[in-house]
Amino acid sequence: MPNSPASRLVPFVERLLGGSLPVGLRTWDGVRAGPPDAPTVVLRNRRALRRLLYAPGELGLARAYVSGDLDVEGDLADGFRRIWALTRSGAVRGAALGPREWAEALRIAVGLGVVGPPPKPPAEEARLSGALHSLRRDKSAIAHHYDLGNAFYQLLLDESMAYSSGYWTSDEDGYDLEQAQWDKLELICRKLGLRPGMRLLDVGCGWGSLLVHAAKHHGVHAVGITLSAEQRQHIRGRLVQHDLEERVEVRRQDYRELTDEPFDAVASIEMGEHVGEQNYPEYTRTLFRMLRPTGRLVLQQMSRGAVAPGGGAFIERYIAPDMTMRPLSRTLGHLETAGFEIRDVHALREHYVRTVRAWEKTLEGNWDDVVSLIGESGARVWRLYLVGGALAFEENRMGVDQILAVRPSEHGLSALPATREWS
Repeated sequence: MPNSPASRLVPFVERLLGGSLPVGLRTWDGVRAGPPDAPTVVLRNRRALRRLLYAPGELGLARAYVSGDLDVEGDLADGFRRIWALTRSGAVRGAALGPREWAEALRIAVGLGVVGPPPKPPAEEARLSGALHSLRRDKSAIAHHYDLGNAFYQLLLDESMAYSSGYWTSDEDGYDLEQAQWDKLELICRKLGLRPGMRLLDVGCGWGSLLVHAAKHHGVHAVGITLSAEQRQHIRGRLVQHDLEERVEVRRQDYRELTDEPFDAVASIEMGEHVGEQNYPEYTRTLFRMLRPTGRLVLQQMSRGAVAPGGGAFIERYIAPDMTMRPLSRTLGHLETAGFEIRDVHALREHYVRTVRAWEKTLEGNWDDVVSLIGESGARVWRLYLVGGALAFEENRMGVDQILAVRPSEHGLSALPATREWS
C-alpha cells in the first residue's frame, strides 16, 4: 500500500471531500482502500485518471465509466446513495479545485504517469451544432436519444412502448410494468374526458402508446407528432397491426409547425423537457391554440430545482442534450400565462422510481442482447442513466407530475365536472 497509487489518491480525495471516502477504491495495481463493506470504484488504467484530470467531476467520471476505464464492483445504486448521503450531510466542502489543489493534483498525476493528451470522449457523447433549440438542432437532439433503434426500445420497454412514468395502482404479486403503463394511459384518457369521435392531439407522441390506446379503447381520431424517424416508422407498423390507419395519423413534425384546426383534447407526455426555457412560452401558446374552448390538456413532465436544470453533465452529454427541467411552479406559470386554467396537479414521483427500476431490471436481465444492439459502451450509458435516475426520483432530486389544464370558453366556462371523476 505505501507505494500504491491508492496511497497517494485517497488522502487527496478525502481532503477534497472533507470526509472519509464513502466507497472503496481499487487502482490498476490491485490495491484497494476505503470502507470494506462498500461498493468499489475500480480504476482499470491510468487513462481513467487522465479523464478526470481534464474533466473533473461528473463528466470525467461518466466518460471513464462509459469507456470502461473505470468500473464499479458491487451495487452501483448503493454507491450513488452513499455519495449523495455524504453530500446531504454537509460533510462535502465541494470538490472544486483551487490553485493549490490543482498544483497538488498535477504533482500526483505526474508521479503516477497520468499526464498526457486528453483522451477522446466516447462516441456515445452527443455533439450538436447550430443555434440552441433551432428546428435543425432539436431534430438532432431527439435523434441522439430516440433513434438508437426500435429493437433496443422494444427490448427495454413493455408491449405498449410507453417511455414515461407508469401509474402503479397495486402492490399485488403479478402486477407489473405493463399493467402500470395501461393504468397510466387509461388515467390520461379519463382526465381528458375522451369519448368516441373526439379529436386528440399528442405532442411528442413517442412510439404511439397513447395514440393506440385512445383510438382503440376510447374511439377517438388522433394525430401524433414526433421528431424521431424511428418512432414514426414504428407507429405506422402498430397502426396497421391494430387496424387504426383510418383513425390515427402520425407525422414527423415540430410543435412549431402545427397549423391544424383546434382539437377536443391535447396531451404532451414528457416532451416539454426537450423544449428549452426560451421556447417554453411558444410551446404553451401552441398547446393552447391547438385546443378548442373547454378543451382539456394533460401535460406530464419531469421537474427539477435550480441546480442542474438539464439533469447534470452526464444526462446533458449522453442522454438528452439541450434538455431543461424546470420547477413545477414555473411550468404552471407558463401555462397560466398562455391562457390555461390549472385544474389538477398529480405528483407521480414515487411511481417513476418503480418504473425506472423495472426498466433497469430488464436491462440487466437482457445485458448480452442490449450489448449486441447498442454496444458495450452504449449499454453502460443506459446502466448509469437508469440507476442514477431511479435514485434521483427516490431522493426527491427530480419529480414528475401530471397537470390537467383547460382552455376556458370566452365566458370562463371550463365544462369540467365538479368532482375528480377520473380518480
